[in-house]
Amino acid sequence: MSPTASPSSLAGRAGAAGRRLLAARGGGAAAIRVMIVDDSLTVRTIFKRMVESDPALVIVGTASSAEGAIAQLAEQPADVVLLDLEMPGMGGLEALPVILATPASPQVLVVSSLTVDGAEHTLSALRMGAADTLLKPRPGGFTEDYRSQLLGKIRALGARNAGGGGEAAAGAADLPMRSFARVPAAALPRLRRVEAVAIGASTGGIHALGLMLGALGPGFDLPILITQHLPPSFIPVFARQIEHACGRPADIAADGSEIRAGRIMIAPGRGHMLVRRSGEKLVTRISTDPAPSGCLPSVDPMLTSLAAACEGRVLGVILSGMGRDGALGAADLVDAGGTIYAQDADSSAVWGMPGAVARAGLASLIAPPSALGEAITAQISAAPLRRQG
Repeated sequence: MSPTASPSSLAGRAGAAGRRLLAARGGGAAAIRVMIVDDSLTVRTIFKRMVESDPALVIVGTASSAEGAIAQLAEQPADVVLLDLEMPGMGGLEALPVILATPASPQVLVVSSLTVDGAEHTLSALRMGAADTLLKPRPGGFTEDYRSQLLGKIRALGARNAGGGGEAAAGAADLPMRSFARVPAAALPRLRRVEAVAIGASTGGIHALGLMLGALGPGFDLPILITQHLPPSFIPVFARQIEHACGRPADIAADGSEIRAGRIMIAPGRGHMLVRRSGEKLVTRISTDPAPSGCLPSVDPMLTSLAAACEGRVLGVILSGMGRDGALGAADLVDAGGTIYAQDADSSAVWGMPGAVARAGLASLIAPPSALGEAITAQISAAPLRRQG
């Protein structure tokens, strides 16, 4: 479909979907444009019906192959692409960078049966820039709950590109978007002595995490704690990929795990990672108590427990993600004298979690992931800062 097609031809060729897209444009509220890429006709049909049940979404194309999707996206941009990873010909992983570079720079939601049996492939896609993942259910699993989950993810991912604001942009224009590249280290907020860096992330966070950790200097030796929203079966693969990406050993937290310099500690998917002091050591504890955010694992308990165990001597970072997980823990950390950095809206897949701490006035620095990593390195490695109590 040509992007220069007239309104009448667009409506005529796309039928109800085209008329809905035109009506949304005419009414000032841009519909979120969705493309479905899956080699199964049955799956494409089911997803198409689900997407079309939401008046805020419109299907701009479907494709049975990655090659077909790339050709269509060159002519008809999309805001969100539902991408299967296992397809004949060019696979989803191979196609992902090309899809991300097409007009409108779409957000990619990986919807594949490989998200359970092939966590390695799915996490590779997330590390490469896919924003989120959703399991393709077995026959009979396309329930109303599944439809609600799918549509919620599409709306959150597509809001920014479609101009709808939402979590991706609400309030961002009123906040100081400071890039570390333009802010000398001396101009950044002065930190107390820091015992650990704690990172919380969700949708879009794995890609952001890779960029941020990659920007830490080779001499950075503080322990790093990570709570990333992922299913339990994904965590071992995630830990291995984090090790490979940043050259630091990574451990999955368990009851009594010691937090050590130069290592990364990752929350298990089955529970929250809490931190307590045991003599001179910091150790982890796993809890499954309900968190205010409803997430498991949740960022809030990690930050709140660190605020108490370290008396605020912690630098917390909130990366891309839906919702508000981390905002309560960030407030506790700041109240204890700690510091919070947040990813900026422009680089976030969804500016929900970092936006919540930014709008609450808790973030001392708001910047892209690489700039956050550079700022952390500059701050922590500054000798005068490390001598402060």
